[in-house]
Amino acid sequence: MSNEWHELTDLTGDRPFVITRVRLAQSGVAIEGEFDVPPLARLTYEDQVFVSEFVRSHGSIKDMEKAFGVSYPTIKNRLNRIAGKLSPVQVVTEAPAAPVLDEDPLGMLERGEITAADAAERLRR
Repeated sequence: MSNEWHELTDLTGDRPFVITRVRLAQSGVAIEGEFDVPPLARLTYEDQVFVSEFVRSHGSIKDMEKAFGVSYPTIKNRLNRIAGKLSPVQVVTEAPAAPVLDEDPLGMLERGEITAADAAERLRR
Protein backbone atom coordinates (compact mmCIF):
# COMPACT_ATOMS: atom_id res chain seq x y z
CA MET A 1 0.00 0.00 0.00
CA SER A 2 1.33 3.37 -0.90
CA ASN A 3 2.54 5.99 1.53
CA GLU A 4 -0.11 8.42 0.21
CA TRP A 5 -2.87 6.02 1.29
CA HIS A 6 -1.28 5.84 4.75
CA GLU A 7 -1.45 9.63 4.96
CA LEU A 8 -5.06 9.66 3.75
CA THR A 9 -6.21 7.20 6.41
CA ASP A 10 -4.31 9.16 9.06
CA LEU A 11 -5.99 12.37 7.90
CA THR A 12 -9.51 10.99 7.82
CA GLY A 13 -9.26 8.80 10.91
CA ASP A 14 -12.56 7.02 11.53
CA ARG A 15 -14.55 9.88 10.03
CA PRO A 16 -16.57 9.12 6.88
CA PHE A 17 -15.25 10.51 3.62
CA VAL A 18 -16.18 10.47 -0.05
CA ILE A 19 -13.84 10.30 -3.01
CA THR A 20 -14.86 12.99 -5.53
CA ARG A 21 -12.14 12.72 -8.17
CA VAL A 22 -10.28 9.82 -9.70
CA ARG A 23 -7.40 10.27 -12.14
CA LEU A 24 -5.91 7.41 -14.14
CA ALA A 25 -2.14 7.76 -13.79
CA GLN A 26 -1.20 6.41 -17.22
CA SER A 27 -3.61 8.44 -19.34
CA GLY A 28 -4.28 11.39 -17.09
CA VAL A 29 -8.01 10.95 -17.64
CA ALA A 30 -9.94 12.25 -14.64
CA ILE A 31 -13.44 11.34 -13.55
CA GLU A 32 -15.33 13.51 -11.10
CA GLY A 33 -18.37 12.60 -9.05
CA GLU A 34 -19.07 10.94 -5.71
CA PHE A 35 -17.54 7.50 -5.39
CA ASP A 36 -18.16 5.11 -2.54
CA VAL A 37 -15.07 3.94 -0.74
CA PRO A 38 -14.74 0.16 -0.39
CA PRO A 39 -15.21 -1.03 3.20
CA LEU A 40 -11.60 -2.20 3.56
CA ALA A 41 -10.34 1.19 2.40
CA ARG A 42 -12.15 2.77 5.34
CA LEU A 43 -9.88 0.91 7.76
CA THR A 44 -6.74 2.53 9.12
CA TYR A 45 -3.56 1.81 7.21
CA GLU A 46 -2.34 -0.49 10.00
CA ASP A 47 -5.58 -2.47 9.95
CA GLN A 48 -5.35 -2.76 6.15
CA VAL A 49 -1.84 -4.20 6.51
CA PHE A 50 -3.14 -6.61 9.15
CA VAL A 51 -6.03 -7.77 6.92
CA SER A 52 -3.67 -8.15 3.94
CA GLU A 53 -1.36 -10.37 5.97
CA PHE A 54 -4.34 -12.37 7.25
CA VAL A 55 -5.40 -13.05 3.65
CA ARG A 56 -1.84 -13.90 2.58
CA SER A 57 -1.60 -16.36 5.48
CA HIS A 58 -4.90 -17.95 4.37
CA GLY A 59 -6.45 -17.07 7.72
CA SER A 60 -3.86 -18.95 9.76
CA ILE A 61 -3.75 -17.37 13.19
CA LYS A 62 -0.56 -19.34 13.91
CA ASP A 63 1.10 -17.63 10.92
CA MET A 64 -0.26 -14.27 12.09
CA GLU A 65 1.27 -14.84 15.54
CA LYS A 66 4.66 -15.37 13.87
CA ALA A 67 4.32 -12.43 11.47
CA PHE A 68 3.34 -9.91 14.15
CA GLY A 69 5.09 -11.49 17.15
CA VAL A 70 1.95 -11.49 19.28
CA SER A 71 -0.24 -14.07 20.98
CA TYR A 72 -3.36 -15.87 19.77
CA PRO A 73 -5.70 -13.76 21.97
CA THR A 74 -4.12 -10.55 20.61
CA ILE A 75 -4.72 -11.68 17.02
CA LYS A 76 -8.31 -12.71 17.81
CA ASN A 77 -9.03 -9.41 19.59
CA ARG A 78 -7.69 -7.41 16.66
CA LEU A 79 -9.70 -9.46 14.17
CA ASN A 80 -12.83 -8.93 16.27
CA ARG A 81 -12.17 -5.18 16.46
CA ILE A 82 -11.66 -4.95 12.68
CA ALA A 83 -14.72 -7.12 12.01
CA GLY A 84 -16.76 -4.72 14.15
CA LYS A 85 -15.75 -1.86 11.83
CA LEU A 86 -16.93 -3.71 8.72
CA SER A 87 -20.54 -4.01 7.68
CA PRO A 88 -21.80 -7.52 7.08
CA VAL A 89 -21.62 -8.48 3.43
CA GLN A 90 -25.01 -9.00 1.86
CA VAL A 91 -24.81 -11.49 -0.95
CA VAL A 92 -27.69 -11.15 -3.35
CA THR A 93 -28.46 -14.24 -5.34
CA GLU A 94 -30.77 -14.06 -8.27
CA ALA A 95 -33.66 -16.46 -8.44
CA PRO A 96 -33.41 -18.78 -11.39
CA ALA A 97 -35.08 -17.32 -14.41
CA ALA A 98 -38.56 -18.59 -15.05
CA PRO A 99 -38.61 -20.98 -17.96
CA VAL A 100 -39.52 -19.24 -21.14
CA LEU A 101 -42.53 -20.81 -22.70
CA ASP A 102 -41.84 -21.55 -26.32
CA GLU A 103 -43.93 -19.82 -28.87
CA ASP A 104 -45.61 -21.88 -31.51
CA PRO A 105 -42.73 -23.81 -33.13
CA LEU A 106 -44.40 -23.76 -36.51
CA GLY A 107 -44.79 -19.97 -36.36
CA MET A 108 -41.12 -19.62 -35.36
CA LEU A 109 -40.14 -21.89 -38.26
CA GLU A 110 -42.24 -19.88 -40.66
CA ARG A 111 -40.54 -16.62 -39.55
CA GLY A 112 -37.10 -18.23 -39.94
CA GLU A 113 -36.31 -18.00 -36.22
CA ILE A 114 -35.55 -21.72 -35.90
CA THR A 115 -34.65 -24.58 -38.19
CA ALA A 116 -36.94 -27.43 -39.18
CA ALA A 117 -34.99 -29.76 -36.87
CA ASP A 118 -35.48 -27.31 -33.98
CA ALA A 119 -39.21 -27.09 -34.73
CA ALA A 120 -39.51 -30.89 -34.79
CA GLU A 121 -37.67 -31.16 -31.46
CA ARG A 122 -39.91 -28.53 -29.85
CA LEU A 123 -43.02 -30.27 -31.13
CA ARG A 124 -41.80 -33.58 -29.66
CA ARG A 125 -41.44 -31.92 -26.21
